[in-house]
Amino acid sequence: MTAAIVATAFGGPEVLAPTEVEVAGPGIGEVTIEVRAAGVNPSDGKRVAGMFGTDPSKLPLRLGSEVAGMVTAVGPDAVFELGDEVVAYTVAGGWAGAVTARGANVFAKPVGLGWDEAAGLLLVGTTAAHLLEATGVGEGDTVLVHGASGGVGVIAAQLARLRGARVIGTASARGAKVLEALGIEAVRYGDGLLERVRATGSRIDAALDTVGTDEAVDVSLAVADVDRIATIAAFHRESDGIKVLGSGANRGTDVRNAARPQLLELAGRGDLVLPMGPSFPLADAADALRLVMTGHPGGKVVLHP
Repeated sequence: MTAAIVATAFGGPEVLAPTEVEVAGPGIGEVTIEVRAAGVNPSDGKRVAGMFGTDPSKLPLRLGSEVAGMVTAVGPDAVFELGDEVVAYTVAGGWAGAVTARGANVFAKPVGLGWDEAAGLLLVGTTAAHLLEATGVGEGDTVLVHGASGGVGVIAAQLARLRGARVIGTASARGAKVLEALGIEAVRYGDGLLERVRATGSRIDAALDTVGTDEAVDVSLAVADVDRIATIAAFHRESDGIKVLGSGANRGTDVRNAARPQLLELAGRGDLVLPMGPSFPLADAADALRLVMTGHPGGKVVLHP
């Protein structure tokens, strides 16, 4: 048995509760991981709220899709050994002291990457990689990233720069400091955004939206070709012809899965930085989720079992 956090009903963070759960033994190719850190994401809040379904048979609902930790048990044909430091995404029920994961979703943790960064990288990183692939970002492009100081946006902006693109990122005044430290040009979002983007003096080749506001979509449509605009949040604007990623035909599972090893390699050698926010003890998962759901957590939030 291990400590875990579950949702006892569908609703807000207040429905989260601590419990003890059985840890399944590892099957063929699987490993059991002693969790050192687990990522907290908006998608966790959406699951709790019932946005992905409200089937009562799913309760109590296990949460957490990304973890970093140490291998404590291995199944037949597993490629890892006891004591290996690993990152796993996706997992089911990562908000726990231990979790068993499929071998295809487990990767060696780079030596240069801390537990917290490792646990928080892959969900936002794979989403960012999908945005770049969907819009064909490459050498010589100028890319507009909406919400560039957020979890997905900051990774997308860095990946675009690594591909040889110039990156202009929208952010608040506080977020602009984060971007500038990473060599990303920042423009303040809000009234007058279109004029500020145009004042950068460059044609926008691709626009990546991570915030989902009408402002972000409208500005993107005004400065970029519609076939090179993608969003992970503005589902209500699909009729405009932009690429809406993360559902249906644009789920991008193969693209996202294929990106995981490269993301870890880049982060491990310091070429990709994940700004970190506060960390919380596992027992305070409700507080962590409340912070994440504000949309302004100040960096990636993780839990420590």
